[in-house]
Amino acid sequence: MRRLLKGRETENSISRERLYYRIGEVSRITGLKPHILRYWESEFKVIRPHKGGSLQRLYRRKDLDLILKIKKLLYEEGFTIAGAKKKIRDLERLENKQLKLKFVEKGSDGETQELLAALQEELKGIRKMLE
Repeated sequence: MRRLLKGRETENSISRERLYYRIGEVSRITGLKPHILRYWESEFKVIRPHKGGSLQRLYRRKDLDLILKIKKLLYEEGFTIAGAKKKIRDLERLENKQLKLKFVEKGSDGETQELLAALQEELKGIRKMLE
């Protein structure tokens, strides 16, 4: 009975979109042992759990998604560690490409430049919220 409850708790914790997951929870969700997760942290620098004041590693949803992506590359698609690193780097580069706003030349009126600067700041705020 206790085992069934733990499974349900894990399912509920994922569906609530929590901010942080402990290494044990990530291990249960991904099916990977904690020592594998710690090894992958050293190999894949994009996995960066928060290790603040506590001794616990706290993984974000972004880290969890990366771990699942790496697991798929290594275990299902047959990539080597080096190949998976390269693939993850390539995916990161694609995701980080963004359209850059071209500012109006300096000779333009100040109102247009102010509007574009405000728009740029608002877009930066939105990007931070999405990260």
